[in-house]
Amino acid sequence: MTDDFLSRDQKRRAQIVSWKAIVAHYQKPSPWRALWQIIDSIVPYVLLWYLMYRSLSVSWWITLPLAVLASGFLIRIFIIFHDCGHGSFFKSQLANDTVGFIAGVITFTPYYHWRWEHAVHHAGSGDLDKRGTGDIWTMTVQEYLESSRWKRFAYRLARNPIVLFVIAPIFLFLIRQRFPSPGASKRERESVQWMNLAILGMVTGLIWIFGFKSYLLIQLTITGVGGAIGIWMFYVQHQFEGVYWERGEDWDYTAAALQGSSFYKLPKILQWFSGNIGFHHIHHLSPRIPNYNLERCHKADPLFQNVPSVTLLSSLKALTFRLWDEPLRQLVGYGRLRDIRNEQKQNADR
Repeated sequence: MTDDFLSRDQKRRAQIVSWKAIVAHYQKPSPWRALWQIIDSIVPYVLLWYLMYRSLSVSWWITLPLAVLASGFLIRIFIIFHDCGHGSFFKSQLANDTVGFIAGVITFTPYYHWRWEHAVHHAGSGDLDKRGTGDIWTMTVQEYLESSRWKRFAYRLARNPIVLFVIAPIFLFLIRQRFPSPGASKRERESVQWMNLAILGMVTGLIWIFGFKSYLLIQLTITGVGGAIGIWMFYVQHQFEGVYWERGEDWDYTAAALQGSSFYKLPKILQWFSGNIGFHHIHHLSPRIPNYNLERCHKADPLFQNVPSVTLLSSLKALTFRLWDEPLRQLVGYGRLRDIRNEQKQNADR
């Protein structure tokens, strides 16, 4: 038994050494690829924004498709922002911070504050004892059963698809992120204030140029569509069949990355718009890999490819997941609560 345990432990250590050596090669940023990504993301976004303004006087049926397309470029800009927050987009930290702040203004997201919350997410992703910061609210079955009626109602409301993918994006990007979290440090709190000032300046200028009504209609549409897609991407990357969750003492970084973050196989065009973030297992394995290197790293070793994949069609099943069942070690729907109550009733009757 001891020999078997040592053998498994040695194999796991060898595996870690192996993947660390591989990912190190893809952690090197390319200034030219980074600059081109800035150009092919921000320039089309600005152009589409202007075309939407011009289309308002023609037909909303022209404006709406342009808004969907613009939201795709907004997602790419957010991925740039995201990579800058990880310090992976450029080699220079100053360049990362500068571009990250500018992308934050465009996406209405405070750079340093978001970077702190997202780092907390990475440090505890898949750890049941570290939920609550930078993630989507997920309760265990037992926690739900032991909660008050009000908390259960709030949870069901928060997990409702209409709230999660329609109301939440507007609330999160336009309202929630205007205020720092209670646990934020001085720099993170000040980053929210500076970002609010920068956004105020941008919004004031655009309203002066395009008018209040036009600006509001265009920005709300782009933010709503782009935010909904962005939250869906984040949701399905950690809420899928076979996902990894463990308590702190049993949590393993490598397992959490390769099994707790999805490999979302998207059509090439959607993969491009989403900045390769579908290779989320690689991203969680090494956040220092810039998005333009994620696919190449994924293809570099069978270890990275032999993970459960999620397709557009199979990802829809994630809408049925509501709670984590610890005994079953899987995500379940609310129907599981009925099964548990029936089991409890049968046991009481015996």
